[in-house]
Amino acid sequence: MVRFPDAPDPLDEAFPLGDGTADDTAEAACPYCGEPCELTLDPGGGAHQEYVEDCPVCCRPWRVTARWTDGVAAVTLETEDE
Repeated sequence: MVRFPDAPDPLDEAFPLGDGTADDTAEAACPYCGEPCELTLDPGGGAHQEYVEDCPVCCRPWRVTARWTDGVAAVTLETEDE
């Protein structure tokens, strides 16, 4: 496939994460115990993701919401019982 430098990349619409250097980690605090932790993110899964992950300290489940804008991740954690 021949690529032209000024042609739009067809993957930009499918993966709107900026320049290819999207955040793949984020800092957050457990909504139950307050312990700070680092989450590993998968920007290739889409610009908006929701999933459940357990706290590595107190083992209670979080509802994780991750959104990327221009490659920068914004993460929120909520208790699973909210």
